[in-house]
Amino acid sequence: MTWQKIYPPVVRSLLENDLYKFTMWQALLHSHPGAQAEYAFFCRNRPVYPLAELKADVDAELDHLCTLTFSDDELAYLRSLRFIKSDFVDFLSVFRFQRRFIRTRADGEHLRVVASGPLVHVMAFEIFVLYIVNELYFRRLSTDASILAVARERLQAKVGFLKSERQALLSATEPFIFFDFGLRRRYSAAWHEEVVRTLASEVPEHFRGTSNVYLAKKLGLTPIGTMAHEYLQAYQAFGFRLRDFQKAALEAWVQEYRGDLGIALTDVVGMDAFLADFDLYFAKLFDGLRHDSGDPVEWAEKALRHYAQLHIDPMSKRLVFSDGLNLPRAVDLYRRLRGRVQTSYGIGTDLSNDTPHQALNVVMKIMACNGQPVAKLSDSAGKTLCEDHTFLAYLRQVFNHPVETP
Repeated sequence: MTWQKIYPPVVRSLLENDLYKFTMWQALLHSHPGAQAEYAFFCRNRPVYPLAELKADVDAELDHLCTLTFSDDELAYLRSLRFIKSDFVDFLSVFRFQRRFIRTRADGEHLRVVASGPLVHVMAFEIFVLYIVNELYFRRLSTDASILAVARERLQAKVGFLKSERQALLSATEPFIFFDFGLRRRYSAAWHEEVVRTLASEVPEHFRGTSNVYLAKKLGLTPIGTMAHEYLQAYQAFGFRLRDFQKAALEAWVQEYRGDLGIALTDVVGMDAFLADFDLYFAKLFDGLRHDSGDPVEWAEKALRHYAQLHIDPMSKRLVFSDGLNLPRAVDLYRRLRGRVQTSYGIGTDLSNDTPHQALNVVMKIMACNGQPVAKLSDSAGKTLCEDHTFLAYLRQVFNHPVETP
């Protein structure tokens, strides 16, 4: 018996995706509609039981996903976002995932999931695959009510922590603000919604939105997100000189959004290489930068020095932190940087999956585009993913990026 006969399908709506999937999707549909790509699923830590055991259930969930379409109400919501263009909504009105573009297999204890085909058809699989695997995994691991009891205690402790620090976190010109970035690795849909509802109700002065577009619509919250690594990585294969791919990607983003969605991701080939490309032109056009790997304090200091060298007031810009945060770490960064630059914090797994069970560290990354490999050179050891070591070595050489040390 599969778990689908006991539980409802994991995916409730095609709108239940991260906002940056929609924004990248629109930009790439407009700029490179004919691109081809391949994405692959990985689990970076060791699960309690082999993920290969989930293959049949994952297949059933993918079958269900490929039957879904956007409702008129969902399309109207997307159309109401000022940065979403009408032709993209028209595209989504006829969009349906194609099952032939995604396949699974058991590789010993490992679950392999590969999506390959037209970029604008396969790129949106990522988040669905991740939270499908997560929810199936935790359904089988435990349905004990005591798990959620502990999770609720931990959530209330987070709320209590923020309330205890209320005076300090609201006294500055720029208050401490954070967002939910927990869709991809959540414990379950129901728990994720409870977390977001609780934070929106209990600490609205700090909690300002969610990356989950479905919950943003349902709960009347601000959807949060701009770009992810895959957007910039794809530009490694779009015919530009490799050294220029970041500048090409940033320029295309500016032309697509004309001042909206102005937070640039910095760590596709490392912060130093990013700043070498992020000249006065881009620094004035983008509202700020997002951190997703490496030491956050060191990264922030580099960003502040860069703005100072360009004679830009850092207080006119925003630094967004999103790498493995919890609330105490985020508050510590806020205290270090307040009065020097605006900041905000995207917190994921620690909000949506803080239970007695160890969370899965699952990712689904773009591996190739237009028939050639693409890669990210992370500032954190263990985050670099590329199966073509020759290309990886070439990319390191072009951007003078050091080899990772364990």
